[in-house]
Amino acid sequence: MPYIHTNGIKMFYQEQGVGNPVLLIMGITATGSVWEKHVACWKDNFRCIMADNRGIGLSDIPAGPYTSAQMADDYAGLLDALQIEKVKVVGCSMGSIIAQQLAIRHPAKVQSCVLMCPWARCDAMAKAIFQNIVNCKAGLKPGEFSLYIQLLIFSKLYWDDPQNIATLENDRAQAPLESNPQPLHGLQSQAAACKSHNVMEELFKIQQPALVIGGREDIFTPRWMAEEVAERIPNATLHLYEGCGHAFHWEAIGDFNPRIKTWLSEH
Repeated sequence: MPYIHTNGIKMFYQEQGVGNPVLLIMGITATGSVWEKHVACWKDNFRCIMADNRGIGLSDIPAGPYTSAQMADDYAGLLDALQIEKVKVVGCSMGSIIAQQLAIRHPAKVQSCVLMCPWARCDAMAKAIFQNIVNCKAGLKPGEFSLYIQLLIFSKLYWDDPQNIATLENDRAQAPLESNPQPLHGLQSQAAACKSHNVMEELFKIQQPALVIGGREDIFTPRWMAEEVAERIPNATLHLYEGCGHAFHWEAIGDFNPRIKTWLSEH
């Protein structure tokens, strides 16, 4: 299996495709493999690099708390190990705050960035939501925890479709069978990074082209968060999907995949 040592941890990563390198950074509770259906569209045009964040999957899960800056440095080390001087970055949710920090702390390494359902800072409600994710992980069975996450990330329109409900039910049924579940301390440590992230006064440093993208019905990281990020990055464009939630990239995958492929090709 492909591993590299970076910033004090062993990080697991995978690659698919050929072309200009694109670094894909997933969100809290998710491994790099969650990019699979997006990479299926992008791999003919790009060298797609997916890693498990510290705190989950096959990467190390050291004691926390973690920070978004620390996790960005993990990825800077990955790029160095792969001898990649400059990369396009796509970050989803927690991955978007890591991408922000990568562009701020290591600007020479970032050519452009797609920031999916991002935030520049957490208000009291957002901090409480992240804490409740940890509480639910500690107190619920795997299927019950999966349901809580589904309620956070999918919109009402998605839930209104019987086919989608069947998919969600199947995902919940698979949750107890996960061979390598995220341990509680890994989630706690990632949640700490999400809560403490605050780059409001540094976003102007991101001079690279940025696409800020999300769902108008997102109840997890509401649209004001994406709007705030887009307003403070000088070369940012904002796109919000109508009727979609935090998982807009699944709910509108038929538009999202080619949209991102086109944007990355142009930036």
